[in-house]
Amino acid sequence: MYRFEVHQVKKPLEGEVQISGAKNAVLAVMAAALLAEGVSEITNVPHLKDMKTMSDVLRIIGCRISGEAHQLKIDTRGADHLEAPYELVKTMRASFYVLGPLVARFGRCRVSLPGGCAWGPRPVDLHLKGLEALGAKINLTRGYVEATCEGRLPGGTFNFPISSVGATVNVLMAATLAKGTSVLQNAALEPEIDNLVDYLVSMGAKIQGRGTRTLTVQGVESLRPGKGYTIPDRIEAGTYLCGAAITRGCVKVTKIIPEHIASTLDAFREMGCKVDVGNDWAQVDARGMELKPISISTLPFPGFPTDMQAPLMATLVSVPGNSLIQDTVYNDRFKHVAELQRMGANIQVNGNTATIKGGTKLEGTEIMGSDLRATAALVLAALVAEGESTVSRVYHLDRGYEDFENKMAKIGGVVIRHSDDEDDDAF
Repeated sequence: MYRFEVHQVKKPLEGEVQISGAKNAVLAVMAAALLAEGVSEITNVPHLKDMKTMSDVLRIIGCRISGEAHQLKIDTRGADHLEAPYELVKTMRASFYVLGPLVARFGRCRVSLPGGCAWGPRPVDLHLKGLEALGAKINLTRGYVEATCEGRLPGGTFNFPISSVGATVNVLMAATLAKGTSVLQNAALEPEIDNLVDYLVSMGAKIQGRGTRTLTVQGVESLRPGKGYTIPDRIEAGTYLCGAAITRGCVKVTKIIPEHIASTLDAFREMGCKVDVGNDWAQVDARGMELKPISISTLPFPGFPTDMQAPLMATLVSVPGNSLIQDTVYNDRFKHVAELQRMGANIQVNGNTATIKGGTKLEGTEIMGSDLRATAALVLAALVAEGESTVSRVYHLDRGYEDFENKMAKIGGVVIRHSDDEDDDAF
């Protein structure tokens, strides 16, 4: 079992962190490679556990995966086993992305219902209803989704009742190979969708409406292998900037797209941090500042991201006064609260709203990560907790943060990885 030993910082975090490619973007592009026969190439790919999981899913389907130096090649010429098994899909929800490409290209597939982070109900009904709107026949049996169609999907119109990144990804990919024109209304606006659109266009897809709520897709008979660049990870960037605020330091994140983290930067400004932004970098400076409590609600992009909720909460624990965080995207994403309370945080949760009575002194102790962003939040809190903390189940963090300990070390954080003798199936 992997765990972190985290020491209280002796001085505020300061320095630069280069941000890696976004896991949520590259996972969609990896699945999209299934839409064409041949070798697709992806650059700026982070070395993460989720990349390994998706690679394993694609290998089971019959693809050959190779790569080095943050580049990935996916050869789909052997893709003929049209099934994604429970053993892999249960560990990562994004594995479900193979459903749309497989049914669109091959006319049939069998994909396990997903698992993933242990919080909140996140049904896949929008994925299935969207594919049905394009003409797929969906059958649920023994925990698996069986999708079929006669020949190519006819295409159609689907209005997402709520904004859903995952459902938009799956339905958009399927629409590229449909016979007719498909219209996706109320599509997600997240940057990861634009990144996927760019990749699909490189494959020969005909898509209009990039960056808007309405995507119009004129289906084509076939696609060619694509070449894609992975956008920087906006959540990784926001997490390290939280490190600046919580320790009253100064951290600059580089190789980013600043407009992707605009709402996060606005939150730091509201707290009283000094925020500077360049063409491909942003800096949060909280040195010597008395930060102010804030109230914030998570929203789909361009609003404040739900994935930043836990890191921001840990940060606000250090800010005197009452702060409020309302998660309107997921109502049950507060498993990190109990662990922060074990460290001495004063947080009350009522429904989907957390009240943080900041300024209390945190004490280092043994704490446990429950999901990716919760684990990052606990490490942030441990950086300012008196003494030493042990954060267990850090395999969650390995799903979304590349080279975490070394990046932390560059800005002054002491985060040491340990492993027990027993093997852990997370790696």
